[in-house]
Amino acid sequence: MLRLLPFVLLIAWPLVSYWLAVRRTRQMLDRQSTPLVEPRLNAMAKQLGSALDLPTVKVHILEIAAINGLAAPDGRIFITRGFLKAYAAGEITAEEIASVIAHELGHVALGHGKRRIFDFAGQNALRTALMVLFGRFLPGVGPWLAGLAASAFAARLSRSDEYEADAYATALLGRAGIGVQHQISMFKKLDGMTGNLGAQPAWLISHPRPDQRIAAIEANAAKWGLRVE
Repeated sequence: MLRLLPFVLLIAWPLVSYWLAVRRTRQMLDRQSTPLVEPRLNAMAKQLGSALDLPTVKVHILEIAAINGLAAPDGRIFITRGFLKAYAAGEITAEEIASVIAHELGHVALGHGKRRIFDFAGQNALRTALMVLFGRFLPGVGPWLAGLAASAFAARLSRSDEYEADAYATALLGRAGIGVQHQISMFKKLDGMTGNLGAQPAWLISHPRPDQRIAAIEANAAKWGLRVE
């Protein structure tokens, strides 16, 4: 039984760490967010909700300057104050923000937050196993290589989730009558707003590059008979 203890701890500790991180995130979101109150954006949220047979989609504003969207582990949807300021300045449209909300709804509907718990445990186990293996044959650089390999694995899982959430958003925007073209225009704008990722290795970034996401969206739209203007 004692021999199994290290393996039990290897799996249990990441799960406990993840649970604590989720709890801290929830507390931070409670402190730093308020319900979205903007007529045009609330109307977009209601339109998305109608397509899902819901009265509306509840959206919260996270009080940070960065331009981003977030699906919390408890299923709540957030857009940042930075997004709202860009909208107020006329830099992005209500329909483009609706595409972000639809994307975050995809993360919730597809269970990405819950799945991440097990992914996190698997990544930790992989990192530890590789550290032992590489450390034996490549002392000095072994732990660094193990961390790099685990990071690449985590990034690949994250990119897969993003493509899935994009596809969900494409289908939802089409069903809601908002239009897939707004999802595409949003990604074109986000590339400039959030900084180009071109300098980073493709296998280490957590999100696919905008041109890759746009290509996937266009392919799905064509497959599903959705018009892209």
